[in-house]
Amino acid sequence: MNTVLITGSSSGFGQATAKAFAQRGWNVVASMRDPTAEHGISSSEHMMIARLDVQDVDSIGTAVAAGIDRFGGIDVVVNNAGYGLMTIFEGLGRAAIQEQFDVNVFGVMDVTRAVLPHFRSRRQGTLINISSGAGIFGAPMASVYSASKFAIEGYSEALWYELGALGIKVKLIEPGGAPGTRFMSRSSSEANRTQPPQDYSPFVQSTMAVYAGMASGADPDAVSQVVNAIFEAATDRSDRLRYQPTNDISEIVRARRSGSEEQYFSLLRSLFMQSTAE
Repeated sequence: MNTVLITGSSSGFGQATAKAFAQRGWNVVASMRDPTAEHGISSSEHMMIARLDVQDVDSIGTAVAAGIDRFGGIDVVVNNAGYGLMTIFEGLGRAAIQEQFDVNVFGVMDVTRAVLPHFRSRRQGTLINISSGAGIFGAPMASVYSASKFAIEGYSEALWYELGALGIKVKLIEPGGAPGTRFMSRSSSEANRTQPPQDYSPFVQSTMAVYAGMASGADPDAVSQVVNAIFEAATDRSDRLRYQPTNDISEIVRARRSGSEEQYFSLLRSLFMQSTAE
């Protein structure tokens, strides 16, 4: 029986992914910062709940070792833990930016570092990193979040070469918006802690209206689409790197990756700058 370790399993994609893998007969190490809090996952013979805070390196090593000890090995790691700072860059202090990278980038690297000796010893394993549409294109009020996800994209692509030589697969999941998760609520909470200059107020209001419209039109099945993509990546024996499961960002992704620079920015202007120009 295969085993998957998932970070950030207390809610959102992580929680849904943990449940989906368990339902499909996998052993699951559902890791989270606070296993004592309400998280909607029940321990069972094949479901282990472990404390893993990606900002606490010791907890990472302990969780990986516990999962290996409990189930005899780990076959797949899903680096899902993360959050987004959605605000004006000038309103962010260095500490907030550092924490964004500590969680979204260095946390992923530390989990990867902890599991690689195990994967190398077996000459197999799959590393799945949860990226974002914000890792493909920069979006207003997401400068630091996009920077963190752009970093994950480059990091994962480079690892694809290094680890592929050892039989270890690297996968990237690039979702768009996902109603029903706590991502936007945490993003809003983090943004409320910032104090951007008042000069940005018209821009913030118009941009937030655009995001609200996007959220209202997002696919209600986005979470299940992302979970299915994660499972496909975990079981796909090909060398495919990127999986883009939701349709809400497909037009922007096509423009970014297939069109000209002029076509891409024309589309982004039509989406984000029309209201601010009025």
